[in-house]
Formats: sequence, C-alpha cells, structure tokens
Amino acid sequence: MAERHKQEIQQEQVRREGVVADRGLRAHMLKVYNYMASGVLLTGIVALLTYSSSTLTNLLYQMQGGYIVGYTGLGWVALLSPLAFVLLMSFGKNKMKPATLQAMFWGFAAVMGLSLSSIFFMYVGMSIAKIFFITAATFGALSFWGYTTKKDISGWGAFLLMGLMGVIIASVVNWFLVSPMMDFVISIIGVLVFAGLTAYDTQKIKNMYYTYSDGTMAKKGAIMGALHLYLDFINMFLFLLRLFGNRN
Repeated sequence: MAERHKQEIQQEQVRREGVVADRGLRAHMLKVYNYMASGVLLTGIVALLTYSSSTLTNLLYQMQGGYIVGYTGLGWVALLSPLAFVLLMSFGKNKMKPATLQAMFWGFAAVMGLSLSSIFFMYVGMSIAKIFFITAATFGALSFWGYTTKKDISGWGAFLLMGLMGVIIASVVNWFLVSPMMDFVISIIGVLVFAGLTAYDTQKIKNMYYTYSDGTMAKKGAIMGALHLYLDFINMFLFLLRLFGNRN
C-alpha cells in the first residue's frame, strides 16, 4: 500500500509539472504571436503613411504618371535595410539584451513598411486587403497545425531551405529575364515554401521553448520566433499578391 501511495504521489507531481509546463508554453507562444502581429500592424501603418505622403514617396521612388519607374538612393537603402536588420538580429542575438533585440524587431518592421509601400502603387487597394485576409487565414491554419500536430516535421527543414534558395536564385535570374511565366512559377513555389515554413517554424518555436534555461533566453526566443513567423507571413502574402492581385 505504501509503495502504491508513493507511485500515486509521483504521478500527481508529474501531472502538475506537465500542467505548469503547458501553461508556460501557451504564454510563450502567445507572446510570439503578439510580437508577430504587432510587427505586421506596424509595417502596414508605415506602408500606408508612406504611400499617403507625396514627400516620402518622392524621397523613395522615381515617379512618372503616378507609377514607380525606379528607386532613389534612399529608396534602395529602404529596400535593403530589412535584410540588414535580419542579419544583425540573427547573428547578434546572443550578445544583445532582450530590450535591444526587441527594438531591432520594431525597427525591422518599420523599414519593411517603407519598402512595402510600393505595393499600393502596383495593386488595387481592395485586392491587397482581400489577399491579406486570405493570407491571414491560411497562415493561422498552418501555424495551428504546426503547433498541434504530433508528427515530427523537423525533417522538412533541409527541403524547405533548398526550396527557399531556389526561389531566391530564380528571382534574381528573372530580374534580368523578366519572364511572366517564370514569375508565375516562382510565385507558386514561393507560396508552397512559405506555407511549409509556417508550420515548420511554429513547431520549432514550440520545441525550442523547452531548451531555454532562463527567462532572458525565453524572451529572446519569443522575439526571434516572431521574426521568423513574420517573414513567413509577409512573404506568403507577397507571393499570393503576385499570383492573384489585381494590378492598377
């Protein structure tokens, strides 16, 4: 009887520890999604404000007849700055304080807004809104599946990375070829790659939570997780916009 009672106590302790861990994970994932959603919102606000300001658009773009025909020097800086932020955050996260990393994330979201303001000159506003909500629904479903599935999808990483590199290389090549058919194929592959990355990154963020040794690492992990999901969302949105958006 004593041994059985001891086993019951141990089982109850394990159950309670599991409940605490689940609560901690849910709080961590909620923080990730809040950062990510706030970043997307900031990007949208900055993009709309930039589009609405003739002063800002003239600083960033070479305009002709209401259309963008090229980028100014400052425009190229705005276009390439998000990549610089991502590299700094990725390689410097271990040395940065959580507050610094968070500030970098907000800066990244803001400059992304500057660079994405161009879509309002290229596509009809209602079309942008429609594709955005389609992307949000798709992203939500894929991220939910990545969070809840019992299947280990970590093996997708190498395949998705190869697909991402292929999309980048093909996009650079098509920059010079300007082939509508190639652009169509790239967009389809891009949607599939970032759809897969949404589920993959969600599960990876979930699994990484159990490896954090302290609160500081967890805070940094939440910010970097939000960055990855933000990139998945924005890129999926842009590829869907290229496929189904109504141009001006």
